[in-house]
Amino acid sequence: MGKVRTILAEKPSQALAYASAFKGTSKKDGFIEVNDSNFFDGKTFITWGFGHLVSLCPPGFYDSKWERWNLENLPILPENFVYEIPSDKKQQFKKVKDLLLMSNEVIIATDCDREGELIASCIIQKAGASHIPAKRLWINSLEVEDVQKGFKNLHDAKEHTSKALEAQARQFGDWLVGMNASPLYSLNLRKKGISEAFSVGRIQSPTLYMIYEREMEIRNFVSKPFFELYANMNVANGSFIAKYSGRFDKKEEIQQILQKHGVGAQENTSISKLTKELKETKSPRLHSLSTLQTKANKKWKYSPADVLKTMQSLYEKHKILSYPRTDTNYITESEFKYLKANFEEYKKLANVDINLAFPDPQKRYVDGSKCQEHYAIIPTKKIPSSDVIAQLNEKEKNIYFEVLSNTLAMFAPTYKYEETLVEVDIKDLLFKASGKVEKEKGWKALFSNEQNEEKKGESSKLPAMEEGEDAVANLQVKEGKTQPPKPLTEGMLLNLMKTAGKSVEDEELQAILKDVSGLGTESTRANCIETLKAQSYIVVKKNIVQITKKGEILCQAIEGTLLSKPEMTAQWEKYLRCIGEGTKTQSGFLKNIERFINLIIEEAPKHIESSNITQTITAAKEEEYISSCPICNTGKFIDKGKFYGCNNYTSGCKASLPKQFAGKNISTNMIKLLLEKGKTNKLKGFKKKDNSGTFDATLKVDVNKESKNLKIGFDFAKK
Repeated sequence: MGKVRTILAEKPSQALAYASAFKGTSKKDGFIEVNDSNFFDGKTFITWGFGHLVSLCPPGFYDSKWERWNLENLPILPENFVYEIPSDKKQQFKKVKDLLLMSNEVIIATDCDREGELIASCIIQKAGASHIPAKRLWINSLEVEDVQKGFKNLHDAKEHTSKALEAQARQFGDWLVGMNASPLYSLNLRKKGISEAFSVGRIQSPTLYMIYEREMEIRNFVSKPFFELYANMNVANGSFIAKYSGRFDKKEEIQQILQKHGVGAQENTSISKLTKELKETKSPRLHSLSTLQTKANKKWKYSPADVLKTMQSLYEKHKILSYPRTDTNYITESEFKYLKANFEEYKKLANVDINLAFPDPQKRYVDGSKCQEHYAIIPTKKIPSSDVIAQLNEKEKNIYFEVLSNTLAMFAPTYKYEETLVEVDIKDLLFKASGKVEKEKGWKALFSNEQNEEKKGESSKLPAMEEGEDAVANLQVKEGKTQPPKPLTEGMLLNLMKTAGKSVEDEELQAILKDVSGLGTESTRANCIETLKAQSYIVVKKNIVQITKKGEILCQAIEGTLLSKPEMTAQWEKYLRCIGEGTKTQSGFLKNIERFINLIIEEAPKHIESSNITQTITAAKEEEYISSCPICNTGKFIDKGKFYGCNNYTSGCKASLPKQFAGKNISTNMIKLLLEKGKTNKLKGFKKKDNSGTFDATLKVDVNKESKNLKIGFDFAKK
């Protein structure tokens, strides 16, 4: 057999994008055959995984005693880690393996980061293909021209091997922490009377703890009154408000100052100082994934997960936006060149009329040294037709045009305004006011549909006046109250994760967290937030993140440990970098993890016992109760996930009610009415059996104590 080559992509959409750059492609079941002599000699195949095609084996694989949670069997520390193929991926893995083993060369074409290196390394090793010579495709764009250029300039795969070892060490460490800490805290909390399972992890737990800290700050906040001194200034052309600097705890303090200076309620004065300055504001930086997620959450209340999903579609399916999982706000001169060339087309698409004010690259946006693996999120060279735009759903349109406008702003004129600062001296008491007048809208014309939010401390437009002009000041004391910290939105939570290093005292660890952008990565933060939701640690209502009682319980349990602090990630990253550089080893890293696990196994029970966690557990139980059970009379009805049921199940009470009836979701309030009143109010939206429409009805419940059953039905009795 002649030359056989297999290109290993991370996912099907990526493989299809590669294939679109070549001639003579033929899609088969699980792979694509390529016959393009301009790039490859011999036979060439493109195949793919589904992200992690192989996974680490569960604890029970290594020792049967680890199949079930038991405190006596901790710690869980396998001597060697083993990978397995999940049952739903075995078919594809076999195809990948067969192709790899018949090849003379492998081209690793997974994502260009340490996770991509790990995914490829695990697949190749599990397939027994490590001996096959390998090259590495290193690109950060799926544009045809970039794909072709990348395949013409392949790297030696050995140049990136250390990145796989680095990622694997992180993977092993996260597995060990999760597999030990989750049963450790779950079983110890079970002793305190809470039966739920608790998931614990290096990223999710400190993230949850930051939410908990904010919640505690809000709950414990005590509002205090304060007083400020203002002057309503009247001049020839109108009036404006000027403020005396500072806040005062008592109104009497202001009265004392006024008396000291002999200032009355109304004073004749003049404009002491007036300065005008022309200022300008540059356009926002280009979007990384997190800045786009934050903007979309603020503007449309989209969750970070929704934004990432939408971006993936615009990148993979429609190919009109660049790679989404990027942490940089910069592009290279190559991207700038094609963006500039398409400027007029992009303008038409965005339906805006702006000048090309900056035809040359600006360091604020264009810096190749800041684009190690990927570049900022920008439109691709592909200009979508009106038909393509029409095919986009609402989220896709919003995200696409946000990125398009944000990118066009890089070329647009700066926003210019005139800032006026006014000072009024009233018997040696200095009052100040400021205002601005827009001179050139510049790049802000691209975002004219957004609400104009006045910056904090920025006053409204001032009337025309001159320095030395006479004025009449009417003084007034205003009372205010200190406000608690704002509750977190999902967008704010993303930023909190990114800037987690600010709360770290150690300067070196703080610098590392800043360098790696805090907790998680651009691609994993959204998933982390979704995990916190799935674990019922948080709920998001009207875009506000709220911690649940379950979340509070875990936070109180891990309080004071590394599991509640971003320092753990900083310490890991410090060591992982050394593995990537070849100066430290995986085994040394895992030894440190082992010591940490043994420490928390020893300390966790003591901490849980000494904390006030019992009060929170009691409150959690009271909170989850819906009503008393009408069958056993001693139990309480609670939400059991897929249905509502009595919590006396272990004592034999199997009373339950469904979460859905006749196509309508049954809420806890409806269940409460059924259990306490025997019937609900009239409800809308029940589906007819023949699916011909909906109807309104009252629900009732029949309590049969002999059979110990509850039966839900309709009450059509006339009132």
